Amino acid sequence: MSCALVILLFVGLLHQTARAVYMDKLADNKICGDAECSHVLSMATALDDFIAPDCRFINIKKDQMVYVYSKLVPEEGAGVFWSGSVYSERYVDQMGIIGYFPSTMVNETQKFAEDTVKIPTANMDFYCD
Repeated sequence: MSCALVILLFVGLLHQTARAVYMDKLADNKICGDAECSHVLSMATALDDFIAPDCRFINIKKDQMVYVYSKLVPEEGAGVFWSGSVYSERYVDQMGIIGYFPSTMVNETQKFAEDTVKIPTANMDFYCD
């Protein structure tokens, strides 16, 4: 009985992880307010709507507040992307979701972190579920 339970549990765990996808890295390094990228770097206001092209990104609406957690260090020929989370009374379904967006889509309105650290990105930074 316990062997069958272990097999079912193992198959169930495999099924859940099979859905996970590691997407291409957008950059090799990022700038954060702390070593864990858990502190908010700044607040920004969306200048226009942005529709996420894939699961690494978040949708943002014009005039929506965005909390910026990290800024990817752009590579040659790549866009400049920041990582953040949106908060708004109108878009509660996205509250707390962290994802990337083009830095050109927002106006940074308030900086919270004067000292920043540059750290390498990891595959988990570009993980999609």
